[in-house]
Amino acid sequence: MVSKTFSKQSLNGSALLRRTLGLLSGTALLSVLSGCLFVTDTSRMNIDVFQDEVAPVYYDPARVQPAATQPVPQKRELYTTQFHQTYGLPVSNPLHRVMYGVIRDDGHTLPAIPLDRVDRSYLRSEIDYSTTEAPGTIVVDTKARFLYLVQPGGKAIRYGVGLGRDGFAWSGRGVIEMKRKWPHWTPSNEMVERQPDLRPVSAEEGGLEAGLNNPLGARALYIYQNGKDTLYRVHGTPDWQSVGKATSSGCVRMFNQDVIDLYDRVGAKAQIVVI
Repeated sequence: MVSKTFSKQSLNGSALLRRTLGLLSGTALLSVLSGCLFVTDTSRMNIDVFQDEVAPVYYDPARVQPAATQPVPQKRELYTTQFHQTYGLPVSNPLHRVMYGVIRDDGHTLPAIPLDRVDRSYLRSEIDYSTTEAPGTIVVDTKARFLYLVQPGGKAIRYGVGLGRDGFAWSGRGVIEMKRKWPHWTPSNEMVERQPDLRPVSAEEGGLEAGLNNPLGARALYIYQNGKDTLYRVHGTPDWQSVGKATSSGCVRMFNQDVIDLYDRVGAKAQIVVI
């Protein structure tokens, strides 16, 4: 009887011990978890820690001194679309904005050329140019659609041009026999026959008076060959979008700002070569 009583007490004691150990283990685990989940990381409120973490976008000269040697910024290559728009920081030549800005000339006001809408390769520039032609000669490259005014020292001033459609273009060597500011325009009889809508400005009607809408633009240089008028002109145009394209009927079109510049540079009886 005593033996059975002792055995029951032993079993009760063992169970109590196991329960006690379980409670202690649970309390310890809860304590650990509570430390992970509920204890605030006070280092986030430390200003030094914050500044170190945001260092790539926050620079405090008092804390971090710049490097002794710094790399030179390189020019970025921008992606250009077929519409001549650029993505990224635009890169433009401030001189072009002066060259192609608004011009007041002989009572006419020429509008600025929208540089963001034209191919910049057709803008006026001085380049290295190897040729046997004498300085002062005009060379028109019909394939590349550039006009070169040969300069001394292996240089040339290059202008973008629009050219005549296939079948109407003229090529060869000639002379600039005349130069005119704000010229009248008189279409040839052949042109009037092809385009009857031009009859109101035909030779019989006195041509078209000078002005912003005149197809010859602000200046015209008349090309003669062997003493005869070729009916081929180097001239300005109000249609600035035609520069760099083949849209005119046999003449060399230039931005009005460029043809004014060319007019002032070209001497009397200047030679011209159209290739």
